[in-house]
Amino acid sequence: MKLIVGLGNPGDKYARNRHNIGFMTLERIADEFGRSGWRKKFSALVCDVELDGDKALLMCPQTFYNEAGRSVSEAARFHKIEAEDIIVFHDEIDLAPGKVRVKTGGGLAGNNGLRSIASHMGPDFVRVRIGVGHPGNKDAVKHYVLNDFPKADLDGLDVLMKAMAMAAPKLTEGAHDKFQTSVAQALNDFRDDDDNGDEKKERKPAADKSPAKPAKKSSGRHASGEGGNKRQSALADNLKRWLGARENKDN
Repeated sequence: MKLIVGLGNPGDKYARNRHNIGFMTLERIADEFGRSGWRKKFSALVCDVELDGDKALLMCPQTFYNEAGRSVSEAARFHKIEAEDIIVFHDEIDLAPGKVRVKTGGGLAGNNGLRSIASHMGPDFVRVRIGVGHPGNKDAVKHYVLNDFPKADLDGLDVLMKAMAMAAPKLTEGAHDKFQTSVAQALNDFRDDDDNGDEKKERKPAADKSPAKPAKKSSGRHASGEGGNKRQSALADNLKRWLGARENKDN
């Protein structure tokens, strides 16, 4: 059995903060694979899931970010789960937005949530590092991560979280490289689709400059079709901008 942890802070005040992307991702995994609703246990919200036949427990600690290790260790003792079977989703300021990297063990990079878990379980758990970018000044980091994602970024963020949720079974299999590849491919496919759409627009013949002709009878097509295309184009533009942010900081 795997214990899959999302890092974040409890309460509506923090729900859409960059620091809560771990919680947000686990919500999407629960939507796709949940076998039960969320319930309170281990000073956390937990949900049972089945990922391609593998049972796992999703956990969003309600102890606040910096003390997540208390909930994690309590659940691990109860279910007899070792550190190597714990997977933690968390925000990573040292990765550009839209970048996702998986690693086992290693340094904690000043992340107090990871430090709390390591203090209870040791460092040998799996970390899914979700890039949120860096504000550019270390003194601004706390304010930056405890603020919401900009509204313009939410469409791109939604695509990323959906991709991570659908690829989650690869994590429980230990196929970390395949997880990263699946997420990256989903995002690339989305961007490629939009690029192809832009090329078609560029090839569109110039508008007819001749005098206006009498209006043709309506075809009866619903106006939402045009609106949907505009929304899809805007979503794609947001995603491309979001994924391109701080590219030089990517590691």
